[in-house]
Amino acid sequence: MTDYRWLIYALISAASASLVAIFGKLGLGGVDSTVATAIRSSVMTLFLVAVLFASGLGAKVIQVRGWPLFWIGASGVAGAVSWLFYFKAIQIGNVSKIAPIDKLSMPLAVLLAVVILHEKYSKLNWLGISLIVIGALLASLS
Repeated sequence: MTDYRWLIYALISAASASLVAIFGKLGLGGVDSTVATAIRSSVMTLFLVAVLFASGLGAKVIQVRGWPLFWIGASGVAGAVSWLFYFKAIQIGNVSKIAPIDKLSMPLAVLLAVVILHEKYSKLNWLGISLIVIGALLASLS
């Protein structure tokens, strides 16, 4: 039996991510984008810590050490840089143009997965990835 929970989780992630731009743009009126990003990340931290302890996983945090801790930390820094520039972009531009360009992170992640993680993709996968790039560029045009 094939486990498709990953698809449900990915769809929930996409739906939630779509609200980041909308809620963020609504909240940026008269607020510096860096201040807004810091507030957003603080709210996320509090929410995630609450989820961590509510799910009984709080004690496992101290078990994460070495390279896993380094790479998770690096992921956090990359995410923070992404948010800082995303909020700067939506503060001065249209979400309808910025969101498609932001989604170019997907083909970039795939390229990095090939180079760094040695993942393999079929010709059909590469066609889909190419269409995403073309679609993102076309969607962001004036």
